[in-house]
Amino acid sequence: MSDPTVIVVGNEKGGAGKSTLAIHIVTGLLHAGKRVAIIDLDLRQRSLSHFFANRAAWSAANQQPLPMPTEPDLGDGKALARADEAEQTATFQAAFAEAQANADVILIDTPGGDTVLSRLAHGLADQIVTPMNDSFVDFDLLGQVDPGTMDLIKPSIYSESVWEARKQRAITRGRNATIDWIVVANRLAVAEARNRRRLEERMQKLSKRVGFRMGPGLRDRVIYRELFPFGLTVADLNNDIRPVAVSLAHVAARQEMRNLMQALGLEDASLSTPLDAAA
Repeated sequence: MSDPTVIVVGNEKGGAGKSTLAIHIVTGLLHAGKRVAIIDLDLRQRSLSHFFANRAAWSAANQQPLPMPTEPDLGDGKALARADEAEQTATFQAAFAEAQANADVILIDTPGGDTVLSRLAHGLADQIVTPMNDSFVDFDLLGQVDPGTMDLIKPSIYSESVWEARKQRAITRGRNATIDWIVVANRLAVAEARNRRRLEERMQKLSKRVGFRMGPGLRDRVIYRELFPFGLTVADLNNDIRPVAVSLAHVAARQEMRNLMQALGLEDASLSTPLDAAA
């Protein structure tokens, strides 16, 4: 049996939409028939874990079977966050080993900051997915620009973290082992932002310099948030599962999610099934 693919959703800035992206990637993989294990390293918020707890509860209450990931037990997240580096490392390694034994894909959601566990996770990644808002505030973690000319000066702290992860992977798995790094434009306003073209130009230059590719994310839509309490995404909606009224916005959201999965090199057959907004 081959090793599972490890996807790390990472960005050292909070508020970029990592957990929302992680939730949708996981549900897309589940509907594609993959065995998925999740590890939520945002030890205080645990949004990814809470989403799938909501999903299990909604499924049981409504007698609607839904595909679920497995999740190794990290124990009390807040206590683990206060533990020393050795205990954190041992706990994570045990959880990762458990996930390896039972999954085709392991998805790790990381916190908005530089932590011991986040660095460990990045070093294990086959693919890093970095959501970035339509903002030079977010860009600043990837690269620095000259305030006068807006020219790219150099890579910034998160780009350096990914570089270190790539070096670690090369040491442990050989020089030909690579990490596919994709930066996705996330939470974009539906209306075109004034600075988007300027930002995209800098992103293209930086991508060539530090080695990532760019892909589509999820727009800033209410529908991505309104399904969270049910533990559902637009990939789950069908004639039997409709906790909210379905509209054309849901159809558009499914297409966004399909585009995201394709950009990551993943597939979700359920997203190819038409969603009747009029039903």
